[in-house]
Amino acid sequence: MERQLDQQLDELKSEFLRMGAEVEESIVIALRALVERSDEHAAAVIASNKRIDAWEVEIEGKILTLMATQQPVATDLRLLATMMKINYDLERINDEAVNIAQRAIELNKAPQLKPFIDLPRMANIAQEMVKAALDAFVRRDPEAARDVCRRDEELDLLRDQIFRELLSYMRDGNDTVERAIQLILVSRHLERMGDHSSNISENVVFLAEGHIIRHRKDEL
Repeated sequence: MERQLDQQLDELKSEFLRMGAEVEESIVIALRALVERSDEHAAAVIASNKRIDAWEVEIEGKILTLMATQQPVATDLRLLATMMKINYDLERINDEAVNIAQRAIELNKAPQLKPFIDLPRMANIAQEMVKAALDAFVRRDPEAARDVCRRDEELDLLRDQIFRELLSYMRDGNDTVERAIQLILVSRHLERMGDHSSNISENVVFLAEGHIIRHRKDEL
């Protein structure tokens, strides 16, 4: 029975990581939709939403089934609880990518307001954080997970910088306000991706060390 559970957990982790890889790809494509002004790329990200939503529900169902039928204890139970939480955060990250794609479609209807410099930087950081958080999960590496949490401040600073810059564009006239607001919202979506990556990393620390560091910045 124990060997059967180990095999089921390995299969679940593999599926879990495939979903994570697709969520990472959604971030990349959403950024391309924005930078390349591509409605086609935006549509691809939006189309992924139902698939990722269904995938999250499927994985959650498998986790609950294992909890109910295999009666896992100790580290196995902690692993399943961690995957349940990470599963949710991955789906929310994909939602933020979809939000960016929807903003891109609106922005593509008008001339580009300004060169994109900090938004691609934010997207790269967000993607790196997702990947690093999942890598930390695979290795059960609490220090790597803490490194991801610390990077969240980079996104916060870039978001604030973008906000200040776009305020100056909004003062130029009404024709710039809507585009500036859309770009501010894009920066917030990227910042939220960082928050969810931090959530994943905090759960990796719980998986590895058995204690909760959420809301405890001193333990980073």
